[in-house]
Amino acid sequence: MFVALWEYEVKPGSEERFENAYGPGGGWAKLFRSDPNYARLAFYVMPIVLRFTSLSISGIPRSLRTVHGHPQRQVQMLDAAGEELASKERRIGWYELVAP
Repeated sequence: MFVALWEYEVKPGSEERFENAYGPGGGWAKLFRSDPNYARLAFYVMPIVLRFTSLSISGIPRSLRTVHGHPQRQVQMLDAAGEELASKERRIGWYELVAP
């Protein structure tokens, strides 16, 4: 099991568009779901400071890394769209399950 954890600070007024882009029905989730090893996306918000956290879970570590790198054009388009919505993006970490 592999988990990728990201944190985003969203620009005021962009909350709904950000949720639509990065949430369970957004472009990233659709890209991830194209991988048969992808398990799920959890999406959280800290409303007072407009801070969102996404937690992506994959069955195997290599799987999620592959999704992030392929197809490159689609990843670049999703990144570019997110840049106009978030003032900060931070990868908190990539984690692997130590023991089941």
